[in-house]
Amino acid sequence: MRKFITSMVLIVSVALIVAACGSCSPMRAAAVPLPEAGPYRLDSGDRLRVVVFGQEDMSGEYTVDGSGFISMPLINQVQARGRTVTELEKEIAQRLESGNLLVNPSISVQVAQFRPFFVLGEVRQPGQFPYVEGMTVLTAVAIAGGFTYRAETDYYTITRTVEGNTVEARGDKTTVVQPGDVILVSERYF
Repeated sequence: MRKFITSMVLIVSVALIVAACGSCSPMRAAAVPLPEAGPYRLDSGDRLRVVVFGQEDMSGEYTVDGSGFISMPLINQVQARGRTVTELEKEIAQRLESGNLLVNPSISVQVAQFRPFFVLGEVRQPGQFPYVEGMTVLTAVAIAGGFTYRAETDYYTITRTVEGNTVEARGDKTTVVQPGDVILVSERYF
């Protein structure tokens, strides 16, 4: 009888441990789809090439700072965070015109370098990496040196800022990575 009770306690203990591991697993969490990517929105860390035609002193590369602004000669700080490049072009032109600095200014803004993305967890070289357009989670993992032997290779947790809100969702190898994303490769349990 004592062996039976010991066996039952052992079986119940193992079942509870497996159940606890399963309930903590991101795989069991409700999958939240990442929002569809719309037009690219600028944020801190993006490096921009701004060309003010005919004004070489105002043209140059500007980095969006931690508070979301770029600092340009004569018009000082311009809000870039959350705007598209087209919206930023219009804002710069409006500020130059309303300040009586230029008549009918022609502005071009391009992203010279996107803000980095991050890969954490069970990859060989976790860290921050330069973003490449069109990359997927699998490409991002490859840039981070590939999976470790303990890596869960079927799903990933992706943290992304969308319209000022932080969204955490589950993705797979084909999920498209955006600048600023944080990709977490979890450890598999068995």
